[in-house]
Amino acid sequence: MKQRLFTPGPTPLPEDVKLSQAREIIHHRTNQFKQVFQEVEEGLKYVFQTNNDVFLFTSSGTGAMEATVANLLSPEDEVLVISGGKFGERWTEIIKAFGGKVTLLDNEWGKGVDPLLVEKKISQNPEIKAVFTQLVETSTGVAYDIETLGKILEGTPAVLVVDAISGLCAQPLHTDKWRVDAVIGGSQKALMIPPGLAFVAISEKAWKLVENSTSPKYYWDFRKARNALAKFQTPYTPAVSLICALRDSLRLLKKEGLEKVVKRHAELAQATREAILAMGLKIFGENPSNVVTSVALPPQIDEKKLRKLMQARFGVQVAGGQDSLAGKIIRIAHLGWMDASDIIVVISALEMALLELGYSVELGKGLRAAEEVFGEFRGV
Repeated sequence: MKQRLFTPGPTPLPEDVKLSQAREIIHHRTNQFKQVFQEVEEGLKYVFQTNNDVFLFTSSGTGAMEATVANLLSPEDEVLVISGGKFGERWTEIIKAFGGKVTLLDNEWGKGVDPLLVEKKISQNPEIKAVFTQLVETSTGVAYDIETLGKILEGTPAVLVVDAISGLCAQPLHTDKWRVDAVIGGSQKALMIPPGLAFVAISEKAWKLVENSTSPKYYWDFRKARNALAKFQTPYTPAVSLICALRDSLRLLKKEGLEKVVKRHAELAQATREAILAMGLKIFGENPSNVVTSVALPPQIDEKKLRKLMQARFGVQVAGGQDSLAGKIIRIAHLGWMDASDIIVVISALEMALLELGYSVELGKGLRAAEEVFGEFRGV
């Protein structure tokens, strides 16, 4: 049976990306690789919407999060962390591991960010050097108002650091225009390649912190990364095949156009949500993102049985909830190499699985709602 991924990473791979990794590998200290890397850097600046350097690391997204903390902060530095889910908590854990002092703006899971509270915290403590948050909190599916946060911090010494690992290319993000100082990305989301690469875009405002940071680092050193990038190289051996695959995925994204890519994700998200509501289910959380839809399950539905049935019977894999949301929600990603047909498949599988588990649902009602959204977007 064909297996179909609807998880918020890894995501499905385009054919060009799959075939790219089957090519003969090239050496990373050659002009051939430099040409690939130069194209990749230009493509990353395009999707990050920045003129600043974008550093590339062979790691998961969490590695780039740690790299950002290690390079921006020194022990005892005071920071503000906006947390409303699993990955907001991860910022706190990493910062504390490097000896930072965290002021926590702890939101209820599923709630958005109140920018006025951030402004208040900053005004109360001018020693805060950075604000750490997410573009999309992947554990809940909630999108945060990064544009407003950028306006608030623009006139302060504090830098804005955004984990955009799941949101990059799916959720609107204008790094330079919105005055975001550090943005973290990952390869296995809307960039449509396997896990293994992570990225950090750094502003000149943030670079001043890099120059003064006394935290220990070796592999993660941004100064080494910047020196190597000037020669279109990496300081240490990179994941060559993944970088070649990234070049091909970036070409696809450029060909479609970033604005259209984001619009496509918005369409898929809206169709999914309308289908869920038509089935009598509820969307978990405020301000749901283009990345993933979190579905609140009825008490009588066993989340693990539902996901297992969807995969075993229909080859459809969705994600469950994390920590306090385990067993309470499923998360359906509409991320990366997906189109309307994919949404039809996952909604159909969900309807049939729910019916088999005893939930009263009219088959085809969710599908109809999704199809109406697709018709509306296409002027039907």
